[in-house]
Amino acid sequence: MATNGNSDLKRKQAIVSSLCKHFSLDPKAFSSHVPGSDIKTLYSEILKSSGKESPQNNDGVMKWIAFAESFPSDSKACFGRLSELNADLAQKSVLMFNGFTPSEADVIVFSVIHSSVIGLSNTEKEKLPHVMRWMDYIQNREDLDALFEKILLEKPVFEPQIAKPAVKPEVQSNAKGTVQNTQTADKPEAEKNAKKSDSGDNKKKAKGDKDAVPEKKKEPEKEATEKDKELSISLLNIQVGLIRKAWKHPSADSLLVEEIDVGEAKLRQVVSGLAKYCKPEDLSNRRVVLITNVKPGKLRDVMSEGLVLCASNEDHSIVEPLLPPEGAKPGERVSFSGIGGKPEDVLNPKKKQLEKITPNLFTDEKGVATFKGIPFMTSAGPCTSCIPKASIK
Repeated sequence: MATNGNSDLKRKQAIVSSLCKHFSLDPKAFSSHVPGSDIKTLYSEILKSSGKESPQNNDGVMKWIAFAESFPSDSKACFGRLSELNADLAQKSVLMFNGFTPSEADVIVFSVIHSSVIGLSNTEKEKLPHVMRWMDYIQNREDLDALFEKILLEKPVFEPQIAKPAVKPEVQSNAKGTVQNTQTADKPEAEKNAKKSDSGDNKKKAKGDKDAVPEKKKEPEKEATEKDKELSISLLNIQVGLIRKAWKHPSADSLLVEEIDVGEAKLRQVVSGLAKYCKPEDLSNRRVVLITNVKPGKLRDVMSEGLVLCASNEDHSIVEPLLPPEGAKPGERVSFSGIGGKPEDVLNPKKKQLEKITPNLFTDEKGVATFKGIPFMTSAGPCTSCIPKASIK
């Protein structure tokens, strides 16, 4: 490893402590092994003691162990390796697997680079947005505050701009009126009377025309209002849910079935196409965001009463449910600043409302879920995803 002996020892101690927390083991059992072992050996011993099987992509774990063993201590060389890691994380939420449960590789690399990242300047941190987002996720997901100093990530403060109706300048209007009054005053009395007479005749003529052909001035305005209503996010009843149980669909390999608590007397059963991206046990007791006023229907003979909203990267190789913040209660409705309105009781599939709204749902560069740039807000903060600049469906 490219560090001095003291730094090498501290890194291995940090790895042992975080891996033992990851596997719910006592780190004291491995303290005597630290000085004479490399990272690969320590990992193998801890994995064996945990009773867990080697991960399916063991070569991937070994790749990141090699990264950890070769991570430099020199600040300049260190920043270069962090930049490489940042580029790698730009295309995925975590180093390995789906991100619902961080892998051993994520824990090991986090433990090794933590001391280097926390010493970076704010300018340097701004150049590593994906590393910082990933570090924040791992430290919170693994609850590592007792082992490592908390890395503070500046969270966005949202102040959505609300368009104001245009107001015509009063001065201009008054000036125009003054000019017209002056011109009228300069004209002879006879001309004024003649115009008054013409005006009366024209009014009668206009009235006659109006009686003959009724005008429909309000229809275009009504059409525009209906169109805006169809595109409004307020039509959707988006709520915070807590998955109590999840299992594989009995007759569809790509589907999972979840029982979700949305603050109602009865749990909602929802079918989601998440089997490719996560295991049922990964979803148990996980908070999600779901639309609860879609029309209930069967998917491969299993009833579904909602739609779990998920973020997806461009090639759909990574998909994960949106995550409400801790403190958001099941059943709480997600709100959007500046957008009011009551959701429909049940969405009408024939109107294709979802198809018109979902193109405007995406995560921003920091992973915050938004509708046209306005964040999905709960009483505890915005809903987020580990996937920045993702589409949401």
